[in-house]
Amino acid sequence: MNLSLLSFSNKIPGLACIAILATVSYVIASLPIMATTGISSLVIAIILGIIFGNAWHHPVSWSPGIQFSAKRLLRIAIVLYGFKVSFQQIASVGFEALLIDILMVSFTLLAGYFAGRKLLRLDHDLSLLISVGAAICGAAAVLAVEDILKSEPYKAAVAVGTVVLFGTASMFIYPALQHAGLFGFSDNQFGIFAGASVHEVAQALVAGTNISSEAGKIAVIVKMMRVLLLVPVLFILSFMSNKGDTKSIDKKTSITIPWFAIGFVAVIGFNSLHVLPSVLVDYINQFDVILLTMAMGAIGIETKASKIRKVGLNPLYLSCLLFLWLLGSAFLLVKVI
Repeated sequence: MNLSLLSFSNKIPGLACIAILATVSYVIASLPIMATTGISSLVIAIILGIIFGNAWHHPVSWSPGIQFSAKRLLRIAIVLYGFKVSFQQIASVGFEALLIDILMVSFTLLAGYFAGRKLLRLDHDLSLLISVGAAICGAAAVLAVEDILKSEPYKAAVAVGTVVLFGTASMFIYPALQHAGLFGFSDNQFGIFAGASVHEVAQALVAGTNISSEAGKIAVIVKMMRVLLLVPVLFILSFMSNKGDTKSIDKKTSITIPWFAIGFVAVIGFNSLHVLPSVLVDYINQFDVILLTMAMGAIGIETKASKIRKVGLNPLYLSCLLFLWLLGSAFLLVKVI
């Protein structure tokens, strides 16, 4: 017991630093002017973290708490993310929307990874992180996969930065194209299109509600279905990551099960029972945003600007290619299906 308390006490200085950074980020994101942009506290936290981490070398005693935030709190946050969706919501939009999501996620991952590795010569982790961020749910997906890959923090920061940039662009460009008559979607179709192609949940909501409240509702549901697809992706990547680990003598016993992915599905199932009052679920979701913000801030602090500069503009090019891919492929699938 004393050892446990001592171990946790070592994390307090770093946790306090991250908590302050997350609180500032959350307050900034809550400002009315920020709400219109769709920029979340997660993005603000990683930016502030990078600035703070590169402008000042924190004491060594802070490292345990910062690392705890980047790893343990992240996994808890991914589990609690399940309170944002229910199986009833998924069923309400129909099988066609689920099929579109499955096709979009699968082919975006394959296309992004191939383009990153073969065309732009990015490394394995960076190609995968950017592709997952674009294919599934932006920053949250990047963080979850980063935990599986055990990649360097700066790669997650680069991936988050690029997908947020083009996700924000799509949030404004898609409604403009619809209003101009270039898409020709019904409100229902636009909601499915936005949910299947926009990077972040908040961005999908803003894009949809710029057309109608119904389109916004459908966009969020379809988007959360993409979030659910994070679970099989995590299992596949975990299996492949362990299979490729040549340091392990017995590969059969080295498979790491991403427990937070199982917890994520379990929470979705629990949330589908509607046992908790909606007010309590709202508080849990707000707390979850704070945990994710803390994780992003911690990753930002551990990210060195010199390493970001070293990778050059190729990550940006990959995100641009994926943005065009998401736009074109989602448009065709919605029209056809």
